[in-house]
Amino acid sequence: MMRLVKKSLNLGGHATSVALEREFWHVLQACAASQHQSLAALIAEIDAGRGQAPLASALRVYALLHGAHIQSIKDLG
Repeated sequence: MMRLVKKSLNLGGHATSVALEREFWHVLQACAASQHQSLAALIAEIDAGRGQAPLASALRVYALLHGAHIQSIKDLG
């Protein structure tokens, strides 16, 4: 069974915590690094555009879409 890893964040001046599977945290960290930004900055961007979706869900979807994008680039190469 996959365990959730909880991280505490400060988004827009508000303290919050998010629990995701370790693998999602790894993908999000890689996304942030590839964009030369901190994990907190990437999460703040995702948070700003998520609408009414729960933050954890928005982060998982972002990570999945990033993974699909990377796979499509590999498939082209």
